[in-house]
Amino acid sequence: MNLACLGLILTLGSVGKALGIRVFEGSSETVIGEQHYKTGVFSLGSFWRGEAAFGCLPGVVRTTAGYSGGTKVNPEYRLLGDHAEAVQVEYDPKIIRYEQLLDVFWSSHDATQVFGQGPDVGEQYRSIIFINGSDEAKLAAVSKEREQTKLMDNLVTTQIQQFETFYPAEPEHQKFELRRNPALLQLLGVFPEEEFARSSIATKLNSYAARMCPPSTQKAFDAKVQDVLKSWSLTHLFQDV
Repeated sequence: MNLACLGLILTLGSVGKALGIRVFEGSSETVIGEQHYKTGVFSLGSFWRGEAAFGCLPGVVRTTAGYSGGTKVNPEYRLLGDHAEAVQVEYDPKIIRYEQLLDVFWSSHDATQVFGQGPDVGEQYRSIIFINGSDEAKLAAVSKEREQTKLMDNLVTTQIQQFETFYPAEPEHQKFELRRNPALLQLLGVFPEEEFARSSIATKLNSYAARMCPPSTQKAFDAKVQDVLKSWSLTHLFQDV
């Protein structure tokens, strides 16, 4: 089974329009042909779950786990210096707005926790919205104020920080939740790590594997994946006869 088969899954539930298109990293807006994509960068604890939180949203083209917010050049997972684990989200602003990404950011972690998230303790897990331009700065500030109002006496510790550089994490950290699902990986097939990390299909399936897609999309994926798995099993059964 290959990407063509899994492409059928991605027709379900408005999971985005521009699958498999390459985009250069490093800018807040990218143009490919008639497609205009923007980039948001967020830190919300472990980038394994953070990447999965955004990947299944309609209009999100791809996600990348990485490091940002510090001064160390070329950080690594065990030597990240003063960086935070971060997620880069490439999205189509015609389908999803930056404000909606902010909503997912707030709902996907505890913005009042200091020096970590849940069992993950350390400065690398701090909460940050990386802004690029005055529009993002205003939207981030308004959303933080709204979140603080909702939480009343609990202080929101999220920083709003000017975006500078995003360093992609090592291959083994990309699409981590998908890597933990052997059945989905087998359906996806084997292809180079760089392609895997940049794949829009892998981005969606990573969220699906983490059970973090919107409920209707998750249910549709469940049904389609089961159909594909049954077909795959039957094909191999007849091959063995």
